[in-house]
Amino acid sequence: MRKLSDSKKNIICSAVFLFCSFFILSACGEEKEKVYRKSVILMDTRVEISVVSNSSEKAEKAIDKAFVEIEKLETLLNFFSEKSELSEINKNAGIKPVKVSPETFDIFEKALYVSEKTYGAFDITTGSQIVLWDFTKKIKPDDLEIKKRLRLVNYKNIILNKKEQTVYLKKKNMSADLGGIAKGYAADKATEILKANGIRAGLVAIAGDIKAFGMKPDGKPWKIGIRNPRQKGEKDEIIATIELVDSAVSTSGDYERYFISNGKRYHHILDPKTGYPSAFSQTAVVIAKNGYIADSFSTGVFIIGYKKGLSLLDNMKIEGMIIDSSGKIHMTESLKDKIEVHGN
Repeated sequence: MRKLSDSKKNIICSAVFLFCSFFILSACGEEKEKVYRKSVILMDTRVEISVVSNSSEKAEKAIDKAFVEIEKLETLLNFFSEKSELSEINKNAGIKPVKVSPETFDIFEKALYVSEKTYGAFDITTGSQIVLWDFTKKIKPDDLEIKKRLRLVNYKNIILNKKEQTVYLKKKNMSADLGGIAKGYAADKATEILKANGIRAGLVAIAGDIKAFGMKPDGKPWKIGIRNPRQKGEKDEIIATIELVDSAVSTSGDYERYFISNGKRYHHILDPKTGYPSAFSQTAVVIAKNGYIADSFSTGVFIIGYKKGLSLLDNMKIEGMIIDSSGKIHMTESLKDKIEVHGN
């Protein structure tokens, strides 16, 4: 299981659909309620925050505080940074527990919860497998090395001590990677910051992980486009659109980081049980109340496929759509009257 740090770039193509209009953060003082937008590069991807406000100053202040929160999480949870708490946990695998911040402990707790619910399809201990693959250089790891490292992948070997606020990976050389949940989690936290600073409606988009709250100034929901995993031209870029009201959406797809070798597609979403890319789905879209749920479950149901995946989502009362390996669209009953499908 793996969604690399920038794996969701452009997965959900939002530019056309999100807003009726945009406004630059330059005006000052009280004014008619508008959508204010600002974007920066954080978590190795483009993060865009939009808020509804009648004050450009209030909007900018809230947005900047939300960016600070996301940056803090990036510092704590970066898989590739030697200075992050996550790296400290990985370096001490099989050696000793590591005392961590409340945020790091919280996201580990949430990750283990999702692992249990997805029967291990979502598993953050795939870090040792992830580093074997290079999708840019089109390098497929040696089969024996993949098999050898499977013993290091098992979320049940993560030991959390709530009283001591420590995280411990039981086996030496185990490696945790939060790439499949961190962006959704960050979108949740950024939304909390915006609300605490008086913003009644807005949208946090961290690559393909999007969290919406409240309504646009025209009283309508935020509208999001879902990217076609097998786009052939400009006219079929969007395969479906949905309206978000106080919820989050996340997409996992096999089309962002991949290569074709001998006619077979190798992509970045690895099955924790095999160490190889899951072959059941082209894309999975999950809509949930919380960003971390949408983010992590989209990976989990992508890996287990539409039959088990939709059953799981129904049981969890979560909405979702899965496009299977043949390109056929499947979705939960609860989503059918909330989504407009343009293809299939």
